[in-house]
Amino acid sequence: MGIRVKSNLKKILDERNLSIRQLASMTDLKFETLRRLYNDDTKQYQRDTIGRICEVLEIQINDILVLIEDEKNPSE
Repeated sequence: MGIRVKSNLKKILDERNLSIRQLASMTDLKFETLRRLYNDDTKQYQRDTIGRICEVLEIQINDILVLIEDEKNPSE
């Protein structure tokens, strides 16, 4: 077990009844970039991307990215 970063974008958008496409339009970010964050499939986080999402949604970085215990073996 280890610790990993998890994206809470899905929870945030669902609470606000916003779609990924709507957020893409609001932020001028690529749909695919936001889709990966929404599905927590991102391998690396770009500072500018996270900053723009936080700015537009008026949230803090710790609202969107959290640390969780990873059940998977770190070598996987």
